[in-house]
Amino acid sequence: MFRYLVFSLALMLSFSTNAAVKIDHWQTNSGARVYFVENHDLPIVDLSVNFAAGSARDSVEKSGLAGITRYMMTLGAAGLSDEVLTNQFADVGAVLGGSFDADRASFKLRTLSSQAEQSQALDTFKKILHQPDFPQAVLAREKSRIIAGIQEAETQPESISNQAFMSALYGTHPYALDESGTVVSVNAIGNQDLAAFYQQYYSAKGAVIAMIGDLTREQAMKIADEIADGLPKSATPAPIPAVSLPQAANVQKIAHPASQSHILIGYPGMKRIDSDYFALYVGNYILGGGGFVSRLTEEVREKRGLVYSVYSYFMPMQEIGPFQIGLQTKKEQAEDALKLVHETLDNFIKNGVTDKELQAAKANIIGGFPLRIDSNGKILDYLSVIGFYDLPLTYLDDYNKKVAAVTTAQIKDAFSRRIDTQKLVTVIVGSPYAK
Repeated sequence: MFRYLVFSLALMLSFSTNAAVKIDHWQTNSGARVYFVENHDLPIVDLSVNFAAGSARDSVEKSGLAGITRYMMTLGAAGLSDEVLTNQFADVGAVLGGSFDADRASFKLRTLSSQAEQSQALDTFKKILHQPDFPQAVLAREKSRIIAGIQEAETQPESISNQAFMSALYGTHPYALDESGTVVSVNAIGNQDLAAFYQQYYSAKGAVIAMIGDLTREQAMKIADEIADGLPKSATPAPIPAVSLPQAANVQKIAHPASQSHILIGYPGMKRIDSDYFALYVGNYILGGGGFVSRLTEEVREKRGLVYSVYSYFMPMQEIGPFQIGLQTKKEQAEDALKLVHETLDNFIKNGVTDKELQAAKANIIGGFPLRIDSNGKILDYLSVIGFYDLPLTYLDDYNKKVAAVTTAQIKDAFSRRIDTQKLVTVIVGSPYAK
């Protein structure tokens, strides 16, 4: 009970946001890059290991392989079942987590820093990273579950619109592939595919290890070495292919019995290391990322009452990630809502933002920044991003300065260069005019 109480306190207690976040960085002999923040406020260690093993590494024929590989690594390792692995973490109050997207596959561990508990948690964690079994019986079970989920998603307007949008936006680029795969592609995946994918993409040379917590640098170096040394020795994964921009507008209208139309509009937006990042981020907060204070909400929902919800965002990725506007509305209002969204976006890009809008956006973003780094877990996520996308070590210290430096002219210039409103991709699921 004490261990779980400590973990709960760790979630509530804040990391000191008044002081700069000092990030140590080095590379292991095996080639893994390490990012570490020493913090002895609590007897907790948080770490993550990130690999360039996201869904962009899939092929059309076996899409879903990357996601299944990452998940299956947690379901059997070193001859131990998923139940045994789970119990080994639970016995010492440790928590296993992770994430998966088009660029990355990651594994997280939270453990007490006391020697006995930390040692057992790390030992089990390393088994998952170093000795995945990919048992055939478990794979067959999970494939059935995944296929059932895919079939269910194929009936849901949100899932249909998301996949159609990414396919229309990215075409043959691997960012267009569904992370879950298709019924056909998942059926084609065998445990030999998982083993081969693991050997190719879970290499030490492509790994980024992030750590924060109750460790010295020497202790962190030892843990990083042990993790990296047991990983495959394959070459660093090749870069993800460049994204091609749309050559013409593309509108897809998909029939669906839902009473609402689900609409997505977008264009390739920016990379994670883009020089326009802060201008686009702050500008989008004004356009559609700021909730009820955004222009899209004000114009389309508040003034006209045409939508239930409307938003916009950039998803920066290794290559150019999507800029997306999303809305839901009654079918009979879909065309009017879509027209008004286009008018609002056109006006935003043509005329830019006002000084008043910009100052309000900056105040909200800067004022909310301490909440982004108020726990070790949140800082760990930033360490992973900084390491994986090769951002400056001063990224967190510079964040508010970069936001404060954005000008109205920079926002107008960045949006006008990056978003071509004559070549937008639009997907309408539940269109009253779809055949």
